[in-house]
Amino acid sequence: MSERRACKTLGQPRSTQRYAPSERDDEKPLTRRIIDPAAAFGRYGYRRITALLRREGWRVNHKRVERIWKREGLKVPKKQPKRGRLWLNDGSCVRLRPTHKDHVWAYPRDGRSMIFLF
Repeated sequence: MSERRACKTLGQPRSTQRYAPSERDDEKPLTRRIIDPAAAFGRYGYRRITALLRREGWRVNHKRVERIWKREGLKVPKKQPKRGRLWLNDGSCVRLRPTHKDHVWAYPRDGRSMIFLF
């Protein structure tokens, strides 16, 4: 079957079959440079990383940084409330457990009695 007939049957432009994506020369160093601060500073998003790259002298567009950001699977974790944080400074996600009696306590929503967790 010819390319012309196959594309017409699928309803797809023929130019999409001939398109060969080209990768820029600085794509791999830029990707490494995006991942490094994202790993070091977990709360930095692609916009702040773009600003850091521009300060370093990279001529980069925020849309390009966002495209690489998504391709590499990077994301900023959801902001957690100040009380009862799940993560520690080392990046782990460990909930602290009570170590002794009356160490953790909470008031119930109705305010009638106090609950002690052991």
